[in-house]
Amino acid sequence: MAATPAPPQAPPKPTWDPRTPQPPFPWLRPTIRIRLTLLYGGMFLIAGILLLSIIYLLAAQAISSGNQPLFKIVDFQKLQVSSDNCPAINTKSLPLQDFKDAIAHCMDQQRQTALDDLLSRSLLALLGLAVIAFAFGYAMAGRVLSPLGRITRTARAVAGSDLSRRIELDGPDDELKELADTFDDMLERLQRAFTAQQRFVGNASHELRTPLAINRTLLEVHLSDPGAPVELQQLGKTLLATNERSEQLVEGLLLLARSDNQIVERKPVDLAEVAGQAIDQVHAEAEAKGVEIRGERRTAVVQGNGVLLERIALNLVQNAVRYNVPEDGWVEVTTEVEHGQAVLTVSNTGPVVPAYEVDNLFEPFRRLRTERTGSDKGVGLGLSIVRSVARAHGGHIVARPREGGGLVMRVTLPL
Repeated sequence: MAATPAPPQAPPKPTWDPRTPQPPFPWLRPTIRIRLTLLYGGMFLIAGILLLSIIYLLAAQAISSGNQPLFKIVDFQKLQVSSDNCPAINTKSLPLQDFKDAIAHCMDQQRQTALDDLLSRSLLALLGLAVIAFAFGYAMAGRVLSPLGRITRTARAVAGSDLSRRIELDGPDDELKELADTFDDMLERLQRAFTAQQRFVGNASHELRTPLAINRTLLEVHLSDPGAPVELQQLGKTLLATNERSEQLVEGLLLLARSDNQIVERKPVDLAEVAGQAIDQVHAEAEAKGVEIRGERRTAVVQGNGVLLERIALNLVQNAVRYNVPEDGWVEVTTEVEHGQAVLTVSNTGPVVPAYEVDNLFEPFRRLRTERTGSDKGVGLGLSIVRSVARAHGGHIVARPREGGGLVMRVTLPL
């Protein structure tokens, strides 16, 4: 007869506790408050002991000098005395009462001299101790606060898109180390999030561009057939325009996602050259719309990414040309260096834009009720990309309505 199998036993309980272990005596933790209390309390105690010791030595010296005899007896029978500190008693025919008064006056004068000397030396000692105390306190405060400087430097490096930096603060388990460890954990999560975002952008770039490119190829092949009906050709052109608009939307979204971070690799870029290239690309469209492009472009070299900076100028000039008046319109593009910063300004004629609606122009897919943001002229990402690229280069963009219609776009970038 087969033996009955033993019932399965419950798995053993884990011995590891994921919670942070608590020290047996939490009140003995070397916190910043306790360290500063001990440090400055000890400094005050040492300074007090030194000051008392110096005053004691000075007082002993003053008492020793004050105990010197005021006079010497030259002839006891004739009451003839001699004194260096009290010349008034050197007279031979001095009455007894006058002699006593002269002795009392000399004693008061010697006591006052000793007190004045003690006071002056005590003040000098106090001044010396104050200088030493300030220097020592400054050094100790710098040593205690040095972890904060390390945290600040790491935060600045992270602000420059270097998410791989960590503080890794060593030392006692106090509030500063707890802050540094928390900051490192936050950076670790941020780096994972940004890595996932970059991976998503790369995958989306491939997955979205490929079908759109295939659709465009198929539409162009069908449109190239001379025997296709007119209705089919018209439908194909409409679909091709819609597909092109979808491609622009995808490119804009991807560029917006890439330009949200700081630019790590920077090279010298002349804004005048970048603006000239953007004008060359829009020149044909401007001539077709009867828009004149003018303006003086002076050399303004900045450190940044040339492709992204060219996108700033191209988006601004394209918007200025497309959203213009039907006749006698113009676009003015200028570059210059002003107050230590490079400035790109694009002004244009166009419809009147209310001042309270200007900020909405920089929001993705936000549209105004005016012709300037009509859906047939763009995908609603041009100015959002401009603002994102400008911020990635450490600059900013400001827009204001122009008198008579149109806008003035001013991009400021650090040199």
